[in-house]
Amino acid sequence: TDISPVGLAAQMHLGLAIHNFGIQEYMQHGDRTNQVFRQSFTFTDGYLHPGDEPGLGVSLDVDEAGKYPYEQAYLPFNRLADGTVHDW
Repeated sequence: TDISPVGLAAQMHLGLAIHNFGIQEYMQHGDRTNQVFRQSFTFTDGYLHPGDEPGLGVSLDVDEAGKYPYEQAYLPFNRLADGTVHDW
């Protein structure tokens, strides 16, 4: 997914605070992400529930995160002759 559990929780809480909020997109995170970011929110019957934990309901397991060192990803981009970035 392109957003962390922290970002998803923040979006969910913002949506819950807005009375005419429409739709919250949701993609499940992988097992590694779920082990590093302990989440209290759940997705059941098409509904995203915030859970009962304080704050955003997400905590970071620092020891678990240490098992997965950062690996820089290649993000492709195109540049024009003048150096400006544009879509491909």
